[in-house]
Amino acid sequence: MRTIVRWGLAACAAAALDAAAGAVALANDTSAQLATGGLVLTKTDAIEMKSEDLSISEKLVHVRYVFENTSGRDASVLVAFPLPDITIEGPDDNIVVPTESPTNFLGFVTTVDGRVVDAQVEQKVIKDGVDETAYLRELGVPLAPQLPSTAAALLKLPLATQTALKAKGLAIDDDYDVGKGMEHHLQPTWTLKTTYYWRQGFPAGKPVVVDHRYRPSVGGTAGTEWGDPAYKTQPGYAQGRAKYCIDDSLLASLAQKRAAAQKTGGYYAEERIEYVLTTGANWKAPIGDFTMTIDKGSTGNLVSFCGDRVKKIGPTTFQVHYANFTPTRDVAILLLVPETFAP
Repeated sequence: MRTIVRWGLAACAAAALDAAAGAVALANDTSAQLATGGLVLTKTDAIEMKSEDLSISEKLVHVRYVFENTSGRDASVLVAFPLPDITIEGPDDNIVVPTESPTNFLGFVTTVDGRVVDAQVEQKVIKDGVDETAYLRELGVPLAPQLPSTAAALLKLPLATQTALKAKGLAIDDDYDVGKGMEHHLQPTWTLKTTYYWRQGFPAGKPVVVDHRYRPSVGGTAGTEWGDPAYKTQPGYAQGRAKYCIDDSLLASLAQKRAAAQKTGGYYAEERIEYVLTTGANWKAPIGDFTMTIDKGSTGNLVSFCGDRVKKIGPTTFQVHYANFTPTRDVAILLLVPETFAP
């Protein structure tokens, strides 16, 4: 069993410092990312993951698995892809969802041995630990709290029903002026849980190739506090450094660029991607051959994430490779993207 200790990328990140440094982030210019992952099944003693080839960029997550049933008899296993929860608690919540689909909001596609999987979907609405799915369906309210159509549907309900929704904590008043005077709206406030699933056959002794891809949820912040000496005293500093394995050389390089940024109008904005890797430990044995490739998108971008023996394999790509790998932590990627504004 192997434990990930540090997936540092300091030297590679520092070498990319050819743009201006970051500025202090503003809270209202921040969007939250959703942690995504790969395929999941309950713990099994029949199926081994022989290999996993994982590629992550801000535009695409692509995973190619090779599974093998080593039990000596055919097996049928329920395979699931749980989409990240979408939780809306107030009108200022800003969560990055790549598509407007009410169910497949990451636009995922899975093939098995080259054939597209026809998956089923289960969605549940949870509020304060209570399943409110049937209640909303009975009212004819869409379940996706992030979509404008859901808020519009709430506003069309009778006033008594709106009052009942607010009493349950499923909606709050949201009044604002968009240039036509004050308008009344209702903001959905619940958690949507979405899972795609299908039953997959694994013939004994035969490799099964599963190809899985989707668009990630990429969070962001206008500007960054990394490299600002004052940030060291702020809450979240130590946690952030540990989460993304940000080392001293990267911070020092960013700090040196801050003064120049004030003159040139150059700044870094943050982009953040998270990937749930630990579900790979649910198979029969460690992942026989694991490769992860991270693409920072542009040579001017900086990237920091945690890993052992990281290699730069291209102008914007970095890779780790492990044998007999049991993931014990998830992947968190910090991208620093140069942005230029008028001085």
